[in-house]
Amino acid sequence: MRFKELTIASPEKLIFGSAPNPVQTRRGLLIGGGKVYPELNFTVPEDTVINRETLPKLKRDYRDAVEGVLKRAVHLESEGLVIEFETLLEMTVDPYIGVELVKTMNEVCERFFEKYGLKSEIRLTPNDTRDFDRPPLMRSGSYLEGMFELFENGAIAGGDLLSIESTGGKEVCDDALMNCDIKRVVFALSVLGVRDMQFLWKNIVAIAKNKNKIAAGDTACGFSNTAMVLAEKQYIPRIFAAIVRIISTVRSLVAVEQGATGPFKDCAYEGVFIKAISGIPIAMEGKTAACAHLSPVGNIAAACADLWSNESIQNIKLLAAMSPVVCFEQLEYDTRLMNTATREGGAEKLQEWLVKSDIYHDPQAFILAPDNVIAIAGEMVKGKNYIDASIRGGMKGLELIEESIKSGKLTSCERENVWIETIRNDLAAIPPDEGKFVAMIQPHLEASQVKLEEYGL
Repeated sequence: MRFKELTIASPEKLIFGSAPNPVQTRRGLLIGGGKVYPELNFTVPEDTVINRETLPKLKRDYRDAVEGVLKRAVHLESEGLVIEFETLLEMTVDPYIGVELVKTMNEVCERFFEKYGLKSEIRLTPNDTRDFDRPPLMRSGSYLEGMFELFENGAIAGGDLLSIESTGGKEVCDDALMNCDIKRVVFALSVLGVRDMQFLWKNIVAIAKNKNKIAAGDTACGFSNTAMVLAEKQYIPRIFAAIVRIISTVRSLVAVEQGATGPFKDCAYEGVFIKAISGIPIAMEGKTAACAHLSPVGNIAAACADLWSNESIQNIKLLAAMSPVVCFEQLEYDTRLMNTATREGGAEKLQEWLVKSDIYHDPQAFILAPDNVIAIAGEMVKGKNYIDASIRGGMKGLELIEESIKSGKLTSCERENVWIETIRNDLAAIPPDEGKFVAMIQPHLEASQVKLEEYGL
């Protein structure tokens, strides 16, 4: 690990709208420079056919959606926003479709910038299609080529912030989550995930530099948000999901080590740890992302956010307007409140209320409180390597959760609590040495599940 100490070492400095290393965008947004901006994400309705024949209609739909959002932004006197274009499978497998949609949206953004001075940027997030091969081909094949082509040409077309929700190690992690096997979770994230992130982000950062764009960041959504959803359905313990969230930080941090500058992507919440460690700005999502998924972190997720996101919503008609417009308005009012609190000297108090409203209802919320983030991240940066950092972070999270349960603050039940010792023992049994850890886990992996050579092993 490159980071050996925290960039933000005190909880009071880990706050929304402010990051030690803010990011300036092409049209003038200073993300992390004192204000929180909305980040809107929308997608097509469920039954939409996506191919070159339907592309003209797709372009009209995306154009109309962005125009509707930007018109509302002008009406609300918005100070700026980010629009995330998170592609679907067909848009990445055939990069031409994705590029044309970026071009269409960027034309609208540019028009509103020239006419009204409205600052908006597009975050281009190709979906990671590599796991459509089974077992996944992580460093070769047509899916990888399509992703990189979309990054290259999508950046030229107007995608100024480059991100991805990468999935290296997910083929091992999914089964490990269902079996509450923290050893294999750590292997998936801190060995396979780390190695994949090193490969992937070296290339993404190179593309960004070559095209004069911003390498923004990744998200462990396919790992830790999967754990959260499973916990919400009571398939796995909430404490287990909280520790998975912490461990996912290590693989995501690799993007920053490779040159990503933020704003880090939303939807996995490990961004708070990334911000404390590296000082880069982050996107977060919470209550306003209920249109996409339910969560126990609706308010506390905003405590450290620099972009505030809705995660995603299908572009459909609601009573008031089309859903992207409705979501944008909700985000705009949330960020307006946060920015007013900052301007009036009340940011610390608002953050305190955001934290207190959630912190003791769920361990997944508890670990996102700024003081806990600093304590956990502080342990991570002491790690000798990625595996050691994961173990240290997980152990510290368990310690803090256990202390809060014993003090009567954190709501939990005995069915949950028994997992603390189980997880602790499993983490303690992991050898920090990668070679020894691979030798421990490899006999439990199926050749049809994962190709270790695709990770350089």
